[in-house]
Amino acid sequence: MDRKAKGKDAEKAAETFLKKQGLRSLLRNASCRMGEIDLVMNEGETIVFIEVRQRSSSRFGGAAQSVDSIKQRKLIQTAQLLLQQHPEWSSRPCRFDVIAFESGSAREPPIWYKDAFRP
Repeated sequence: MDRKAKGKDAEKAAETFLKKQGLRSLLRNASCRMGEIDLVMNEGETIVFIEVRQRSSSRFGGAAQSVDSIKQRKLIQTAQLLLQQHPEWSSRPCRFDVIAFESGSAREPPIWYKDAFRP
């Protein structure tokens, strides 16, 4: 399986996992000129922007650690544009989560980092 297919597999597995935790899907692969957010979901009144990461090796850091300050900044900018495109979300609380598949397999349970970083 190539890298892109593994990424899609991880995103589907993450969405399934989060739905079982009670979240509701709003958007998948939400993109704009600033970048892309893998999943946008709803937990109660909170809009949750989710980055899904998968790493088969921790040689260069784990999956969660790959969401560095540069990636965080892009995610925040993308979320700000999405909030402008969806004014119905603008007054609701938001957070950024990371779903990490550290084993390199989307068949393994992920690690869920709730509120992984803040703007």
